[in-house]
Amino acid sequence: MNEELEKLKGDHKLPLSVIIRRTLKYISSEKGGFILSLVLLVLNVLFDSISPLFTSRITDELVKDNINLSLIMNLVLLSFAIMCINQAFLYFESMILQKCGQRIIYRLRNEIFEHIENMSLNQFNEMPTGSLVTRVTSYTASMSDLFTGVLVRILRDLTTLVGVYVIMFFISPSLSMSLLGVVIIVFIVSYVFSKTVRGIFRKERACISDLNTFLSENLAGMKMTQVFNQELTKEEQFNEKNEALRHQRFNVIKAFGIYRPLISFIYTSSIAICFAQGIRYGLSAGEIVAFYMYLSKFFNPIQNLADQLNALQKALTASERIFNLLDVEPDVLDKPDALEIEHFEGKIEFKNVWFAYKDDNWILKDVSFVIEPKQTCAFVGATGAGKTTILSLIVRNYEVQKGEILIDGININDIKISSLRKAIGQMLQDVFLFSGTIADNVTLHDERFTKEDIEEACRYVNADSFINRLPKGIEEELIEKGENLSQGQRQLLSFARTVIHKPQILILDEATANIDTETEVLIQQSLEKMKSIGTMLVVAHRLSTIQHADQIIVLQNGEIVERGNHQELLKNRGYYYKLYQLQFDN
Repeated sequence: MNEELEKLKGDHKLPLSVIIRRTLKYISSEKGGFILSLVLLVLNVLFDSISPLFTSRITDELVKDNINLSLIMNLVLLSFAIMCINQAFLYFESMILQKCGQRIIYRLRNEIFEHIENMSLNQFNEMPTGSLVTRVTSYTASMSDLFTGVLVRILRDLTTLVGVYVIMFFISPSLSMSLLGVVIIVFIVSYVFSKTVRGIFRKERACISDLNTFLSENLAGMKMTQVFNQELTKEEQFNEKNEALRHQRFNVIKAFGIYRPLISFIYTSSIAICFAQGIRYGLSAGEIVAFYMYLSKFFNPIQNLADQLNALQKALTASERIFNLLDVEPDVLDKPDALEIEHFEGKIEFKNVWFAYKDDNWILKDVSFVIEPKQTCAFVGATGAGKTTILSLIVRNYEVQKGEILIDGININDIKISSLRKAIGQMLQDVFLFSGTIADNVTLHDERFTKEDIEEACRYVNADSFINRLPKGIEEELIEKGENLSQGQRQLLSFARTVIHKPQILILDEATANIDTETEVLIQQSLEKMKSIGTMLVVAHRLSTIQHADQIIVLQNGEIVERGNHQELLKNRGYYYKLYQLQFDN
């Protein structure tokens, strides 16, 4: 996992050949459109390259004693017609590229998001959220520019360079050879520049990702910052990251600040050579004018290449970081022959289960137990005893290192993850609600459920007690994380969300913690109804809430130390009895 985290920090460098090969795979899905755009590009460059020849011919006619106005007008009209056709080619080429590029980026974003969804919670704990957001948004935007503009502009510039030099050689081989040394110098300078800038851009992208991660975390935790009066400390930390980004961005500007003037100086020098050598080799006025125009057409692509190299390096760096993410294999995956199960009876069995989040720091040690269908089983113990871990393992948020977990006699590793989680309803202490309506949060945008289904689920868990008092009822809009509702109201909505999806196994992890007395009564009434739905697994610190459980499993340091019902455990006067006495005395 540490290796994967390093990849996402940008420390894992992929060979340029690998980045290009993997990028081209995405282009292959739209190869028809790209081939057509390349044909239009070649025609565009061809028509654009021959336009100075018309100017040359017109110039030679104008310096003659007997000017042929008819010929000049015909040349002007022909030149205008070619220019119009050329613009039409440019328009269709651009439209085709944009459509192809956007389709590629659409699929790429979906691929990245789907890949992120398949990652385990353990991987999410290791990967900064801001870094993941940057890859889905900013980096795909850079790759979008690569597909819709950069690659084609580079090809156009390179094609123009070749075409223009061929025509220049056709006009005057001697003068073209004189300028060959200048061309070689330009390409050497550009090569050194591209190698330098790629390293700078990699560092810049890492700084952007670091800054986004900081912002994502601290905006979410702004309440804690203000409560503990840490605004100045956070400002200093932000300034450090902002300064690191400014420094890298300045390095980019400095590199281009050296490169562009250097290319401009070489261009100016080549013009001087053009005029001096053109007169020496006896070129006509029209040929010298054409050569001058071709020099401009030759150096414009070179100067454009500097900007394209800028965008190309950004895109390649973005591609590298996207591929680093896609190379992170999800910890939890379906087997090729995994089973799709429509319904579970609800028998759960742990057989000698060992689990550690890292290395050999065992959270669960040789845990074995059986929960019969429709039973309510509670897990109690001190913080860190392994209660929540057991619940997470059942839904395969993590994989066990030793032993096996069975549902209805089937190893959960042999069951499709989607099938498993569909059958298990989870109600956690920290309820997450999305922006949107109450109905959206209950159904999670599943269009199978009707308004009547939603209202029935809300009545079943007593959530209607507060929903009916809202101006818009189930269509009431919730702000981010449902902050306009109390914690108890959010918990009741999580119950309704679970009930409407009709699970066969229910998981409650501290679902009644930190709830006011009035809401707790409603929740307890809801829980009594929900017991009839299926097997229920409960983690609770309040022992009064689990007294009627069919089975209570007591955990200590990752091991089962006691099991039985409430009365049996009290008679044993063991660890559970001490916990009960401690709460009763308080």
